[in-house]
Amino acid sequence: MKKIILFIFTLFTFSVAAQTVAVQTFATGLSNAVALVHPPNDSRLFVVQKTGAIRIVNPNGTVNATPFLTVTGLSSGSEQGLLGLAFHPNYASNGLFFINYTNTAGDTIIARYSVSANPDIANTTATILMTVDQPFSNHNGGSLAFGRDGFLYIGLGDGGSGGDPQGYSQNMTVDPNFPSRVLLGKMLRIDVDTTSGSLNYGIPATNPFATTAGLREIWARGLRNPWKYTFNRLNGDLWIADVGDNGPNSLEEINRTAFPLPNTGLNFGWRCYEATSPFNTSGCDPMNTMTFPLTQYGRTNNRCSITGGYFYTGTTYPNFANKYFFADYCTAEIGFVDNSGVITWTVNLTGVITTFGEDQNGELYITNGSSISKVVDTSLSTISLDESVLTIFPNPATNELFIKNNNNVALQTIAITDLTGKVVLNQDIQNIGSNAINIANLAKGMYLVTVQTPNGLSATSKILKQ
Repeated sequence: MKKIILFIFTLFTFSVAAQTVAVQTFATGLSNAVALVHPPNDSRLFVVQKTGAIRIVNPNGTVNATPFLTVTGLSSGSEQGLLGLAFHPNYASNGLFFINYTNTAGDTIIARYSVSANPDIANTTATILMTVDQPFSNHNGGSLAFGRDGFLYIGLGDGGSGGDPQGYSQNMTVDPNFPSRVLLGKMLRIDVDTTSGSLNYGIPATNPFATTAGLREIWARGLRNPWKYTFNRLNGDLWIADVGDNGPNSLEEINRTAFPLPNTGLNFGWRCYEATSPFNTSGCDPMNTMTFPLTQYGRTNNRCSITGGYFYTGTTYPNFANKYFFADYCTAEIGFVDNSGVITWTVNLTGVITTFGEDQNGELYITNGSSISKVVDTSLSTISLDESVLTIFPNPATNELFIKNNNNVALQTIAITDLTGKVVLNQDIQNIGSNAINIANLAKGMYLVTVQTPNGLSATSKILKQ
């Protein structure tokens, strides 16, 4: 993460592969926002401001005047402050949440809090779970996220400076003078529902070093500065965006680890490798022991630092299905990558993008620090599914769907997706005579039906299959 610069989002669009990625302002009046998080099954967004406040944004875009929580005693460097927030999977019943911040000494603190009787206000009493000594002010990571396994994942950068001068990302030897620094450059995994000895948390028995003193929390190593990692809320896959070094061959990388997550002690490669390129291989483990990224990009066209996002799991924009969205901090470009690792750059905004957010329905948001915008596909409104253009009927349907093409618009394909984003039917309708679509084999439930024209325009409607 770089120093935050403020700018105002308006509506920008860029057409890509039968869709138009755009942003639409949703909420304003924020400051230094670095994380957007929602509790499970909660329609509110909670905004982490690096200066210490957590603000609540309501479903209508209004921002509560009183912060949910204000954290004091923070360091104020450009990559320091209040950085991360995660709600317990059972937040609705236990009210617990966790934050990641750097204290006045510059060290990383992981702390537990609880909500008060007022759902918009947190109790101010904290329980410190972990303190990690930081040798420099940068590369603190900052994200927190619960995996599908119910464990809390904590992504730490390599301790800062440049080039990982102390080799912390690969180091697995505890320094008695700075024992917590062995955790730098690692992805940690802890059990917040149990305790182990004097710790205020437990160690998952499946952690690869669960019985090795000083290393018990480590799940994976070889990270430089994971500026945002997220879990696919539907299948549990882990996506990590790791920021590249400042050298002449800098590479930004996107890592995907499929669920169920392995417990073998993954090594993502840094500082031996930056993405797939050798960086400093002195004393490194063999290359075949490393886990290399799904994809990477270089610092061309003024790109400089990746901001990780989410794999789209919403239902509003079928064209976004099966894509992981991310951004470059310096160019404010939104990009996406498909399952084969192909990157497509879309909208190019002005200013910066500090973080993405996801609401309870899987729809995406971004922030520039001062305002929040929705990520939308404006092509859905290009052709309106009303009686003046196209009609899909009956609704509810049983065995067949019919397309009434009132204006004789040239049609090409029809695609039906379920609410997880899985395509369950994809059919060429250029030469279909009756415009009848057989859906007898589909299970009962709600589906999204998208009709596309040869020139890439599309229209989408929800259909109930009985």
